[in-house]
Parts: sequence; C-alpha cells; structure tokens
Amino acid sequence: MTRSAAIAAPNTYATEAAAQALASGGNALDAAVAAMLTATVTEPGVISTLGGCFVNVWAPGEDPVVVDGNVEMPGRGMSADRRGQGLIEAASDYGGGMVTWVGPGSVATPGMLAAMGWAHQRYGRAPWAELLQPAADVARAGYPLSRTAQSYLVLVTDTILAWDPATRALLTVDGAAPAVGHRVVDPVLADTLEHIGAQGAGTAYHGDVARAIDADMRARGGLLSLVDLEAYQPVVRRALRSRLGPWDLACNPPPSIGGPVLTALLRLLGAVEGPIDPAQAALVMREVLDIRLDRIDTAHDLEAAGAELLQTLHHIGATGLPTSPSTAHVSVVDADGLACALTASAGYGSGMTIAGTGLVANNSLGELELNRHGLHALAPGTRLASNMAPTTARREDGAVLAIGTPGADRITTALAQVLTHLARHGEDLQTAVDQPRMHPRRLEDGTTRIDHEQDAQIAASLDAAGLTRHEHPPSSMYFGGVGAALRGPDGALGAAADARRVAATLVT
Repeated sequence: MTRSAAIAAPNTYATEAAAQALASGGNALDAAVAAMLTATVTEPGVISTLGGCFVNVWAPGEDPVVVDGNVEMPGRGMSADRRGQGLIEAASDYGGGMVTWVGPGSVATPGMLAAMGWAHQRYGRAPWAELLQPAADVARAGYPLSRTAQSYLVLVTDTILAWDPATRALLTVDGAAPAVGHRVVDPVLADTLEHIGAQGAGTAYHGDVARAIDADMRARGGLLSLVDLEAYQPVVRRALRSRLGPWDLACNPPPSIGGPVLTALLRLLGAVEGPIDPAQAALVMREVLDIRLDRIDTAHDLEAAGAELLQTLHHIGATGLPTSPSTAHVSVVDADGLACALTASAGYGSGMTIAGTGLVANNSLGELELNRHGLHALAPGTRLASNMAPTTARREDGAVLAIGTPGADRITTALAQVLTHLARHGEDLQTAVDQPRMHPRRLEDGTTRIDHEQDAQIAASLDAAGLTRHEHPPSSMYFGGVGAALRGPDGALGAAADARRVAATLVT
C-alpha cells in the first residue's frame, strides 16, 4: 500500500523518486533519502553522493533526532608533509566573487551514505535498493540540465570543471558550459548506484566503492584513504528544541553551526512581544551573526562553542536588542506523522570524478569559510563546520512540519524568517515562504549592512531604525530556496516550494 505524503525537493525527478519509495512501502524517511539521492544525480555541481548531510527525523511518539553525516577531516596515518598537497585554487564570480580550493586534496571523508544507511535501518520501511534505483535510472536514461545547475556550471567551467578529464567530458560541451536543457547521461554512475543499492551503504566505506575511492586518491595525491572511510561513523544526536508561537521546533545540534544559530534566532524572536517588524528581526539576526563570527566560526571546539552561543542568550535578552548553490534540501511529512528534513552539501565540488565510479567528490577541505584555521589544519576525524539546519516541528493540535533550505550562511536567517511568518504571523506555508527576506552581512571594514529583497515595508522599517541596507531584486537566489512539507491537524497534506530556486512539490 502506498503511504500518502507531502514532499518538497529540488526538482521533479527527486519528487518522483520519493513517490516511488512510497509506492515500495516506504515512509517519509525513505522518500527523503530517495529524493536526495536522485538530486545528487540531477543537480550536478550543486550536490553529489560523496558529500555530507544531516537527517532530522521526528517520529510520532518519539523524541526528534538528527543523524550527523557531515564530512570530516581525513588523513589518518598520513605524515605531516602530505598536508597542503593536492589542492588547486579556483576563483569564480559566484556570490560576487569567490575563491575556493579543489582537487584531490580538497576531498573530505564523505558521510552522506553512512547517515542515510543508518537512518534507513532505524526508520525506513522500503528496501534499500529501491531508494537507489530511481537515481540509477535517471543517470542511465539521462536528464535535461536544470537552470540552477547550469547557472553554477557556467561559473566554474574554466576552474572546478577544467582539471579532471572525466568531469570535463560529462559536464562541458566542447570545453564550454552546457545550455539549460542539455541532456546529461552517465551509465557509469548508474552502475555504481545500483551496486550501492545491492551491497548497502557500507560498500562506500569498507567495500568495492571504498577501495575504488582509495585507489584513485592514492594515484592522485589526496588525503582521504581507506583508513578514513573505514573509521567513519554517523553520529546520532538529540535535536535542539525551541518554541516559536505554538510550534515545538527541533533543530540540528552542535557541532553544527547552523542548528545552534537557528535555535538562537528562534528563541530570541520568540521572546519578542507582539508583531515582529522587519527592523526588530534584522537586529536579532545581526546580534546572533556577530556572536557567530566572533566566537563560533573560529572556535577549535564547535560543540562547546554552540553550547556557549545558546548560553549567551540568557545575557542578551530580546528587549535589549535595538555565500551557495552547493547545498540541497528535501522535506517530507507522511500521513502517519513521520517528519524528515534532510539537507546535504558537497561544498562547491572538487571537480574530481572517482575513476570507474562516476561519483564526484566534495571539496569541503577547500572551502575557506569551513576551514577558518587554515586548509588541512584540523586533526583527522574532526567533523567540519556546517551551516546546514534541517528542521522538524510539531504543534499540540497534531500538525507536523519538515523544513529546510540551501544557501550557506543565509540558511539560518531564511528559515528564521519563514518560521516567524508561519508561527508568529499566522500565515499559510506558501505565503510564509514567498515573503521577502533579509540577511545581515558584515563588510570588510567591520560594519554590518542588512541585505534585503526589494520591499517597501522592509525598506521603510530599516530606514526608520537607522540601519544600513542594500537592496536585491525580488525573489533573489541569494536568500536560499526553502522547501517545506506539512501535515495539518486534520491530516491534510501540503508542501511549499521556493520560487528563488528551481524546486518541486508533490502530494501523494
């Protein structure tokens, strides 16, 4: 019997994969995993299977948990002189100008498949192979390149896509970025995904796929090795809880940065009495951003820093308050009330296709914003920083929500604003997603301005508060791409997609 569910995902291939998982006897967890795996195929450059993820699951009658499948620092058993090798500088115009490092030395130990495998064993109902098959099928049959993926490939064709012949052959046409709608076919990747489906997620850590990764890394000078893959374990953590209006919200806990920052925003916004005007929201966001930049991003112990941020809230008090398409998100809520919010990232992509597999590796070790102490500076086995903040929520009347977004450091502010519109202003889910957004941005001179989408009310409120602002066009991709799924108190299912990015919803 097919279970009904509401699904929000990056594209229709992903929502169809989720529907297939449900038709195979699956639930919200199965649907979310199938959708994300298919997105790793159909959103090349944006996300890949050898990345990291967080799986937020709230089952009826249980406490919410987050499965931490984030990437971690490799290099176990490697001599110190191997650090700093295998890196290629890549500059692009993305986000107004960006420098990242790619190549074999940029590849962190991937955790996505490990986390998905654990979550499936604990919560899933459909056969594991059925969750991989839609992704394999679309890789073999081919798919038209989406606007989101194509817009990114245009920016990185001469850098990230330039150095590996296999990657360049698949994602460029005569050395140039393909056009929107260009058909991408990858039978090698299809075979690998089917193999992972047949053998289980463990093959990427101590099986054939792991050995293929290790062999290619040894041949091309990466830090990642079989020792790191075999040592990797997903970590199951209790979700951070907060309240906003009638909603009980569950977020990603430390050592993630995104979850504690979002929780801080929600708790402070929840303490504001009466309607929250744009200037009040902007001041809350600016205060939390300052704490993050000054105390968290450069902390050696991210778990302790996240706890410190939440403790700091007791001393702030609400009354005292005057940069990436490299992430993807899926939200699913099923008719039984199981909620799953799954956010995944592969950085900007290393450009490295693992020989013989079709799998493109992440470049998390080369992301400057995730490695504030320097590239290759962490101890092997250390989880990297992350902005990802998949969130689930419940109301006492039985309503259930799953929500999340891509968008680098705009993840937390985008979600805080959508949840404020939903929980404090009483707006319906799609209206809350569509509302114009803001984000505080610290400039090179140390001052902060409020970036915002074009909106007369926001502009007037910020001007009245004397806040420096910078206006973006309406529905700017800069401000994320929220996807949310909802089961109402009467059991009715609904989903909302964000017009800021290509996205899709489906209610089965």
